[in-house]
Amino acid sequence: MTTLHITVGDREQVREDALQFVHAAETDTLDDQDGAATLQFGTYDDLVDSLTPLRLELIQAIAEHAPESMREAARLVDRDVSDVHSDLKHLETLGILELKEGGPGGAMQPIVPFDRIEMHIDYPLINDIDGDEASVSA
Repeated sequence: MTTLHITVGDREQVREDALQFVHAAETDTLDDQDGAATLQFGTYDDLVDSLTPLRLELIQAIAEHAPESMREAARLVDRDVSDVHSDLKHLETLGILELKEGGPGGAMQPIVPFDRIEMHIDYPLINDIDGDEASVSA
């Protein structure tokens, strides 16, 4: 199973995960049971702007039905082809899907290379207060 891990705002955790991955690769201790890729958004707003409900529906339709063209993908979600084309290009830029030549009549075929998407959203409700600032009120 190949999983796309989507995170928001937790840059230190992504950095730590990358270091662990490099260490595991260098010591030949990689766990092959779950191929994983990570996509990180800087803010929650960036995530919401990029992964709209319509785009998530499109990703799922492509994963489930493997359309042979952008036009067929648009039919699956009952949307205008030009809007779907724009969404597919955006999702390709993010690395969520691939557009491969070779569909019918040379059409671009959208392919989702993941079986699953897992999202981790770090959304603090209160900003971290620096220790010095906290002691001022004491």
